[in-house]
Amino acid sequence: MPAKQTTLVSDPMDALLSAHGLRRTGAARRVLGWLLAHPDTSYTHAQLQTALQADEPAPGEGGGALDRVTLYRLIDRLTQVGLLLCRVDSQRVRRYQAMPASVHALPHFECQSCHRDSPLAATLQGNAQDLEVAAENALAVLKALGYQGLSLDLAVRGVCADCATAAQPLQHD
Repeated sequence: MPAKQTTLVSDPMDALLSAHGLRRTGAARRVLGWLLAHPDTSYTHAQLQTALQADEPAPGEGGGALDRVTLYRLIDRLTQVGLLLCRVDSQRVRRYQAMPASVHALPHFECQSCHRDSPLAATLQGNAQDLEVAAENALAVLKALGYQGLSLDLAVRGVCADCATAAQPLQHD
């Protein structure tokens, strides 16, 4: 009897999709690849669709145009398996970004004026590790209580510096 052949996945993107039980389609590779290439940005469905359309692959390179339903389904699947983080902002708009495997909390700032979403990990620098430890502890306690499929979202809401400056009346000397 011949030995069973095992297909090795050499592409890291294919390996990541396979490890999470997803099919390695051109569309899945494009969506996940785009979000992983822009890890500090969160996108609405419409923003992601526009970005992907602007970055269409050349004919024969695979992927092709993604209709909005296919994109919704892919985003949903990628979120369900933990490859994407889905946040709902104060305006009830869903935003998606790549979820690094080693991260348990992605602190971010949501501007109540321009609705821009900005990551805070770099801003917090040394304190980000304290936040990570606190997130790990909170998740461990919840997991011990039987909760499953956990992630933590830390959102700070207010008015960003750009909007605050623009809102100040011009002062005349």
